[in-house]
Order: sequence, then structure tokens, then C-alpha cells
Amino acid sequence: MTRVATLPRKTDFFIPEADIVRRAGRLGAEIRNVRLSGDLPQAAIEAIHKLLLSHKVIFFRGQDHLDDAEQERFARRLGDLVPHPTIGALNGTASILELDASRGGGRADQWHTDVTFVDAHPKFSLLRAVVVPAFGGDTVFANTVSAYEELPPALRQLANSLWAVHSNAYDYAVRTQATDADRKHFEEVFTGTIYETEHPVVQVHPETGEHALLLGNFVQRFVGLSKGDSQKLFDLFQSHITSPENTVRWSWQAGDVVIWDNRATQHRAVNDYGDQKRVVHRATVDGDVPRSVDGRLSILRRKAAKTQAANA
Repeated sequence: MTRVATLPRKTDFFIPEADIVRRAGRLGAEIRNVRLSGDLPQAAIEAIHKLLLSHKVIFFRGQDHLDDAEQERFARRLGDLVPHPTIGALNGTASILELDASRGGGRADQWHTDVTFVDAHPKFSLLRAVVVPAFGGDTVFANTVSAYEELPPALRQLANSLWAVHSNAYDYAVRTQATDADRKHFEEVFTGTIYETEHPVVQVHPETGEHALLLGNFVQRFVGLSKGDSQKLFDLFQSHITSPENTVRWSWQAGDVVIWDNRATQHRAVNDYGDQKRVVHRATVDGDVPRSVDGRLSILRRKAAKTQAANA
């Protein structure tokens, strides 16, 4: 039976006059009348943290007052910040990653969990809408905990035993409708350093103890299985993660902030806005090395500059 997070009573939280509105059955809540900043009381930060663990992804409208510095000041209240391992961060920031649809790599239009090609992938991601298109460009999120819980017992048992190789060096041109600029960015920047990490297919959440499927587009294969068999199993498990009942969709407005638990979700940006401008800025909170159901930790197998990797 799928466990669905219950909505905590408003009196349990120290967020004055906030409305907490569920956006879908299995994940997602909009928090209204909260002005995010690095100066929020600790009780409010703890409330936001609890809501994030409960609902997996939380949405805030009307945060137009935030700039990169204040976005990071707030994000830092949730943990240590970390830059993207290959792209780095915008000048003057600790972790801000700009995703601009008009530039290479700016359309994250495949289902993924952020940066799983490293061992300690991020704990939380905080995305702020800077420029939004007049239509399209929504982001869809999926609950990897409820996806695991709804699996038939035989598939849960299989998933518990599997490990997968994640890498940033995948066949980008095959998986997406990439422009020349996208391909150049992918080859020169995103894969400037090649990572390969073995993760358990089922991760035990370090804060809630829940079990979550750890997959997404960085998976290359399952350990001990052929590429063909891996793809069939991958498609099967991903179909449970991304089933419509297991997702929530967010239609952006400029100034929105969305925070998700990267250890319990996947997401993708819907690429349906043509040549319109879409710019979002992401701050990233550092995470822990995932642990399997039998207590083993993920293993970073490879980290090498592309020239070294080619000669290995």
C-alpha cells in the first residue's frame, strides 16, 4: 500500500498566516504568505524543512525580492551549499547554477535526480524563476518514495538487490533534441570531467528512513547486467516513478521559488515553449553518500578529465 504524506496541522508550524495547500495526491504543497530570506526565524526554517520532508517538493509564489545572494542566504539555512561539479557556479556565488534555455544545456527536459553521477549527490535544490515564457516551460516532479512503495513485492525485492552505474557521460544526442550549442556545452563543459558512480537502486532516506528509487537519466546500466537487460529493467522502474498519479506539475511565474528533496524525487522541465526566453537559477544544498537497504554506501568509481578518460 502506498503511503501518502498527511498534511500536518497548521498549528504544528511556526509560519505566521501561512496557507499550506496540497497540489497533488502523492507530493507537492504550495506555501503561501511566506517571504523567504536568510533572516527567517529558526522556527520557520524548521517548519519549512519538515514540510519539505513531508511533501517532497514545496512551492512559493511571489518571491520577487530575492536575488542570487539572498537566495543563497536562505538556502544556506538548510545546509552547506555546493557548486555543480562540472559547470561550477555563477561568479560571486557559492552554488548558483543558471539554466538559460537559449544557451547550451539550459533545457533539463529528461527525468532526473540532480547530479547522481557523483557519490554524495545534493540533498535539496532551490530553483528560482528569473524569466518565464508566456506559455509552457512547466516543471514536473515525481515521488520516488511512493513509486517504490507501490511496486509489487517481487519487484521491490529485485530493486533492493540492484545497483546502477550513473555517469554524466551518456549519449546526449540520442536522449534529447539537442541544438549544436547544447551539444558543444555538453561535450566541453558538462562532461569536461567524467564521473562514474555506483548507487543502490533503492536508497534509504537519511532523515525519514523511507526507501526511494534512485534512478533517472544519468543511469547507464545495472551492475552485473547487460546493456539491453538494464534498459528493460530501467524502463520498468521508471514507468512507476513517472506515472501521472505519482507526479505534480508546476506552472511557473517570475519570482517563484521551488524547493525539492533530491533524495526522494525526480523532475523534468517540459520543453514546449519554443524559442521563448526561460531562465531559472538553482542553489544546491550538499548531501550525504546514499546508503542501500543492506547498509552499503555508494561508491565513486571514476573521476577523470575527459582527456584522461579517453586514454584510460
